[in-house]
Amino acid sequence: MQTVQECDVLVVGGGPAGSTIAALLAREGRRVVLLEKEHHPRFHIGESLLPGNVELFDKLGVREEVEKIGMPKFGIEFVSPDLDYCSYVDFSEGWDPSKDSAWQVRRSELDELLFRNAAKVGALAIEGAKVCEVDFDDTGATVQALLGDGARRTWRARFVVDASGRDTVLANKFKCKKKNPDHNSTALFGHFRGARRLTGKREGNISICWFEHGWFWFIPLADGTTSVGAVCWAYYLKARDKPLKDYFFDTIAMCPELHDRLKDASLVDDKVHATGNFAYSSTHATGDGYLMVGDAYTFIDPMFSSGVFLAMQSAFDGARLVRMALDRPAELPAARAALEKRMRVGPRDYSWFIYRVTNPMIRDMFMHPQNIFKVKQGLMSLLAADIHHGRAYRRSLLMFKVVYYFVSLLNWRRTYAGWKRHRFNIRDMGPLRGETILKAD
Repeated sequence: MQTVQECDVLVVGGGPAGSTIAALLAREGRRVVLLEKEHHPRFHIGESLLPGNVELFDKLGVREEVEKIGMPKFGIEFVSPDLDYCSYVDFSEGWDPSKDSAWQVRRSELDELLFRNAAKVGALAIEGAKVCEVDFDDTGATVQALLGDGARRTWRARFVVDASGRDTVLANKFKCKKKNPDHNSTALFGHFRGARRLTGKREGNISICWFEHGWFWFIPLADGTTSVGAVCWAYYLKARDKPLKDYFFDTIAMCPELHDRLKDASLVDDKVHATGNFAYSSTHATGDGYLMVGDAYTFIDPMFSSGVFLAMQSAFDGARLVRMALDRPAELPAARAALEKRMRVGPRDYSWFIYRVTNPMIRDMFMHPQNIFKVKQGLMSLLAADIHHGRAYRRSLLMFKVVYYFVSLLNWRRTYAGWKRHRFNIRDMGPLRGETILKAD
């Protein structure tokens, strides 16, 4: 008969969220099992970090290791197709000037670093273990995983944390995953050698470049390569009528500034990838004996590089809930309600901007950043992931929205045209070719 092993907490998924919460709980002496379906290092997109991550790395004790693999990032460049200049903003312009920098990283390196750290502090971290069944009862959960050699292993856990990313193991199980009706996009991306970068302190800044069908990211990495991707409306990728690589280069040509930066660059390994980038959220993050963190709970458009921060922050917040579930279950209902509310803050704040960022009105505000009513400080705090700063941040973010709505009313025809185009762009196009990952065909 198969041996059933016991643990306090079983974590599904060894990405930033799973590895973080596993490390936090394991170093307290709790019996933690961390299961990752793949083997590190494994490819993952989402290479840009935010200043809010730095404090979390400090608390995990891995900041120096991250710094060694990272490219310093001090701000953001915005490139508009309608203007002959670019706009630059620095993280230090937010409410907390000390949150002034972060890094660009290869996710394969970062994710492995965090996974190994969880093992180092006491978690039983197993790679090549795909969770295939989770069954809950009154005292915990039975979790079955399929290993790479075909063997099955079973654990009995007092608590389960779903950090499975876009696999959304528990959200699928409980049928609580809802597609976001206000967003519908896809992504094409690749890595280049020899791209022309910004100079000086701005060399590591991320560049956001708008074009007719969406926006590009341009992320310089420490090894000399540059990650370039196009996040575009679903209809655009649906219309692809040529090999993915050719389509990607045709898309780049739609942004003259980006095309110029890549004119002497070469595509690494001749590979282009495509992925469905559909935003979704779960109706809840917590339940009896379980918690969903990171992309296992919600996924939003990556325009503001919030993914790793939201994943790790949800892990820190979630670790407190797990401790309470294990040690003080009588206090759990109130803690669950508080965590549900807190976990919606970041996705809600970022999403408001994401839904409108291709609108010409808000694009103008990004290209001409003014600090009237402290709105720029609020925006930069958001972009730095200082989203729990307090009332000053909340007031300035509210005033940004007030200014936006006021100017939109004054220019109501332009606003209506932008809204109408957005509704057209997010229409459901059905299944896409290459909805997971494709190589250049």
